[in-house]
Amino acid sequence: MGVAVVRYFECFRVGDVHRLGAWAVTEQQIVEFATVFDPQPRHVDVDGGVVASGWHVAGIFMRLYVDALLSATAAEVSPGVEEMQWLAPVRPGAVLCGRVRVLGVQPSMSRPDCGVVHQCGELVDENSVPVLRVVFYGLIKRSPAL
Repeated sequence: MGVAVVRYFECFRVGDVHRLGAWAVTEQQIVEFATVFDPQPRHVDVDGGVVASGWHVAGIFMRLYVDALLSATAAEVSPGVEEMQWLAPVRPGAVLCGRVRVLGVQPSMSRPDCGVVHQCGELVDENSVPVLRVVFYGLIKRSPAL
């Protein structure tokens, strides 16, 4: 069994791009999410041709982000989301690919054991059409070795 690599604040550099992998969106996923969290007709009426809720798309981004990057990072919390844009509809059969680009890094003013990483995340569909863009912050622990 290998040793898990942990990313600390010092591992993040402005301009770094992290690939997040892909997610295939199904009609069942769209309807199940919407039935519980966003039951608008556009998201649950399969006879009308469903479109994924923007919140569902944001959840897909978060899942990819956690699996590909955050789960191996000494993350604390997120101080917030600066902006979120839903850029194009997501329909059943779409395959969404994600990436995150580091926009800025700075020591935390309130937590000397942490730094703040400013990031821009994006999901694109199988035709490279952007469907989600989110600009957000992550509070990441500093390396204990420093």
